Amino acid sequence: MLDIEDFKKKINEKSRLMGIDPGKRRVGISICDENRKIATPHKTLEKKDFNNFKDEIVQIIKDFNIDGIVIGNPIKMDGSTGSSSQSAKDLAINLSKNISLPIILWDERFSSEGSFKIMRNLPINSSKKRETLDKNAAAFILQGFIDFLNK
Repeated sequence: MLDIEDFKKKINEKSRLMGIDPGKRRVGISICDENRKIATPHKTLEKKDFNNFKDEIVQIIKDFNIDGIVIGNPIKMDGSTGSSSQSAKDLAINLSKNISLPIILWDERFSSEGSFKIMRNLPINSSKKRETLDKNAAAFILQGFIDFLNK
């Protein structure tokens, strides 16, 4: 895994990034535009089998010409890490064994909460909101990262 400066050096000036909101069963995926201005929710993947999951990630990378991956790191509110943070690190390590793109972990403390607050006002039912929560959280994570890059 890379720090922010190494990550910036390894991606092209105009490049699309993938955001990942890791979960135990479902993983949200988002993608930003090549100018890295807007992160868009893409889809939610089921993480039943790592090989199938990895293959889906690789296909998205090919389809959208992705240059780097930003994985949400669920750090606790006090700044400490726990089992969810370790799972995010494990995901990053396992993906880096199979994918040669730069990968970075990004603090995602407020991603699900932010995503839920945004969706709360949408005129869709609760089950649809739950279905879109993960990919919207991934977009929230990626948007935070690209906003930081663009400062």
